[in-house]
Amino acid sequence: MSETMLLIAVAALGVLVLLLAVAALRRPAAADPTEAFALLAGKLEAVAATQERLAGSTLERLAQQDRTLAERLEGGARRMDEAIAAQNRRMAEDRLASADRLAQVAESLNRAIAAQNQRLDAALAGQGEKLSRSLAEQAQRAQETAGQIHERLAVIDAARQNMEALGTQVGTLASILGNKQARGAFGEMQLRQLIEDRLPPEGFSWQHVLSNGTRCDCLIRLPHPPGPVVVDSKFPLEAWQALRDAGEDVGARTAASRQFSADMRRHVDDISRKYLIAGETAEAAILFVPSEAVFAELHTGFAAVVDEAQRRRVYVASPTTLWAMLSAMRALMQDVRMRAQAGRIQEEVGRLVEDVSRLNARVGGLKRHFDQAQDDIRQIEISTDKIVRRGGRIESVDLEDAALPAPAGEGAGPAASLPG
Repeated sequence: MSETMLLIAVAALGVLVLLLAVAALRRPAAADPTEAFALLAGKLEAVAATQERLAGSTLERLAQQDRTLAERLEGGARRMDEAIAAQNRRMAEDRLASADRLAQVAESLNRAIAAQNQRLDAALAGQGEKLSRSLAEQAQRAQETAGQIHERLAVIDAARQNMEALGTQVGTLASILGNKQARGAFGEMQLRQLIEDRLPPEGFSWQHVLSNGTRCDCLIRLPHPPGPVVVDSKFPLEAWQALRDAGEDVGARTAASRQFSADMRRHVDDISRKYLIAGETAEAAILFVPSEAVFAELHTGFAAVVDEAQRRRVYVASPTTLWAMLSAMRALMQDVRMRAQAGRIQEEVGRLVEDVSRLNARVGGLKRHFDQAQDDIRQIEISTDKIVRRGGRIESVDLEDAALPAPAGEGAGPAASLPG
């Protein structure tokens, strides 16, 4: 029976007692008043006894409820303490796990950075070794080229000495070359010696046949411009010898001069017509005179013939002047070869620059990875700090065993009923 029902029962008994008292008072006057009051007193005593019993049972129930509520509160507090302790243990475990994960991440990052550094050092060492090897090869080739230059200078000195010795023998040239075919062979041989001495084997061609079917003594393969240059050997020894033999005889000297000039013009005309081909040869050709004496006589006494030859783009050369021309041609060929080598060097340097650019790009990518890793570590540290702060706030919570307040209906009913 609940407390509300008890209150209702007590109130009902009180009302019953009042009704009985009123009924006893309203009985007829013939009845004995003493009996009525005795009966009323008995009823009141019964009602009082009943109220005492109800009050005792109510107090016992209230005490039982207080004990039950205290036990529940104590159980709730104990469970709360156990839950907080379990939460603290879990948070401690989580902190340890987070610390382990952070240590593992840091270790993996250190290993990755060390591996990247090793690869970068290896790549840089390879590039440095390649560059050192290339520079050593370049230095060795430069030394070899310098040695070749010294050798060529020695050859030039020897050739100059030979030319000086040849100049001393010009006086006996007529007696040695009395035969016209031998004279032509001598001129070609001297031309061959000069060209083979000054030019590389791939720089000339002997008895070259042109597109018009003519055959020249030598074709010097120069790059465009000026292009291949034709060299043809001519030796007008008879007219020159007649000019020398004329002495003081004016008539003989005039005839010999006319013959020498005609022979030279004929040679110039042959070379200009046969060996100057547009698009195939250079715009000029060389007429080689294998005698310094003939060359000197031509330039001192027949300047008009020399001027005409130059206008027709035919240049007369002696062994000495041809040697100088060949030296210039050789320098031109060497310049072309050096440019070709320079082109190769530029290509290698360009490739090296591309390798350095790729290396720079990879270093930039590695730097970006490092920056990202550092940013991730900063974010992890921020999360760890937040977890530590929240754990500290949870640990600082003070839980007190306070009795929970009773509901308003349960506390007011019995207290209100006791005075009645």
